[in-house]
Amino acid sequence: MAASMMTGALKLGIECCRRGDWNEGLHHLGRIAERGEGGSDLPGLFYSYLGYGIALREQRVREGLTLCHHSIKVEFYQVENYVNLARTCLLAKDPKGAVRAIRAGMKVDPNHPELLVLYRDLGIRGLPVLPFLDRSNFLNQILGRIRHALRKG
Repeated sequence: MAASMMTGALKLGIECCRRGDWNEGLHHLGRIAERGEGGSDLPGLFYSYLGYGIALREQRVREGLTLCHHSIKVEFYQVENYVNLARTCLLAKDPKGAVRAIRAGMKVDPNHPELLVLYRDLGIRGLPVLPFLDRSNFLNQILGRIRHALRKG
């Protein structure tokens, strides 16, 4: 496959996955993976969407997690990689891993809409006011109530 055809298949595969057409998207991404084309030239989004897709559609969750982690090594600044890693962690029944992925992604873009939805859906609690004390410590409880009241007002 020529480089331009591979680029076209890559873009088409990622776009299909983004809009929820996983069968078509995985078809295109899978063709690239089967042929081993691109090698180190492939973007992190390729590994990210392929990883989440095979975990979601083919129940190959461990392989999906490996690909999603690799996507972050390739492109740590691409927020969609963290979104797909968090979703794959949830498929793996690893909510702590999903929380770590969401928090890491929010360091890159704290206003990313999909990350914010995942954050809200998981009900992730904020850090205690005094992180060096336990959450149940009296000071943290009082200061947390004050912080909560100030944020509402």
